[in-house]
Amino acid sequence: MLTHPTLDQLNQLGLFGMAKAFGEVAASGDAAALPHPDWLALLLDREMSYRHDRKLTARLRYARLRHQAAVEDVDYRAPRGLDRALFQKLAEGRWIDAHDNVILSGPTGVGKSWLACALGHRACRNNRSVLYQRIPKLFADLALARGDGRYARLLRALGGVQLLILDDWGLEPLDAAARHDLLEILEERHGRRSTIVTSQLPVDKWHHVIGDPTYADAILDRIVHNAHRIDLTGDSLRRVREKSAKKD
Repeated sequence: MLTHPTLDQLNQLGLFGMAKAFGEVAASGDAAALPHPDWLALLLDREMSYRHDRKLTARLRYARLRHQAAVEDVDYRAPRGLDRALFQKLAEGRWIDAHDNVILSGPTGVGKSWLACALGHRACRNNRSVLYQRIPKLFADLALARGDGRYARLLRALGGVQLLILDDWGLEPLDAAARHDLLEILEERHGRRSTIVTSQLPVDKWHHVIGDPTYADAILDRIVHNAHRIDLTGDSLRRVREKSAKKD
């Protein structure tokens, strides 16, 4: 194992990327052939890459995305009505800078959650904070948090991330507590942060799910009016792929 005073100092300073690069180059015997500026540039480049990778790993861990999805892997050939130009524009992330929202709606199995996670993954890669939540579990967690003192902290976390993904919206009608919680979350985020909502229901059915007309108007105003909408159609991609596999 290579030992060197410079290597020790780099590690003591927390420059672990530079330390690893220093050790690898020194061990390879190429160090003498590198001019000093190139040597320094190599170390700095490795340190920057190391820090970027660590931050990305931390952001992805915090995001807890449901799917390991990437925008580069989106299948635009699948018959589901996905607007390629719109989705690629969303992948650039400028809508997050503008604090806009995205609504992904369509029947089960067409890839709404996967597409939402792909946008979330890209946001993490672009150095933005992301958090994924399934709506049914979120409301259950908030109900428990009221009793154990975590409620305010959880609301701050939901309000503070640059991109919040709310998956599986509208599976069941909201009760009074859920209506209140959702409005509090959206009010904190409105005009300051961006939200992705996925739902099997078209937007014109959301009013009924929320229940109370006053809450429904307030909630929809904070989601819909500045949202980019992707309305997917077609059969479940899983069933389509299963049928294709059987034919093959």
